[in-house]
Amino acid sequence: MSALVLDAGAFIAVNRNDRAMIARLRIAQLHGLELRTSAIVVAKVWRNSRGKQAGLAKLLRAVDVRSIDEQMGRDAGVLLAKARTDDPINATVVLVSRAGDRILTSDPDDIDHLASSSGKRVAIVPC
Repeated sequence: MSALVLDAGAFIAVNRNDRAMIARLRIAQLHGLELRTSAIVVAKVWRNSRGKQAGLAKLLRAVDVRSIDEQMGRDAGVLLAKARTDDPINATVVLVSRAGDRILTSDPDDIDHLASSSGKRVAIVPC
């Protein structure tokens, strides 16, 4: 099954109650796309422990959040060195993707460069 891999931009849009983004994610699920991200993306967008991010919390229940362990940290560092770039969060977004996935991103240039450097064949979808 292919996935729609989310970077922080998608979560930020949902947190702002962006109806177009919410609809886009629902349509992706209706078409059988798994929603996936990395745990460090969640850290980038989660800011409230008192339920003020209800839309974001609801979205997270539908997303496969992949852990960042030591090996992924190392792999992200290697990818950053290979790509000669410096955003470890974007590197993990690329690393949790698989061939044929789509990456929904607010930083399409960096994600495309990282994906190319990794050798993964993914589609880059701007937010």
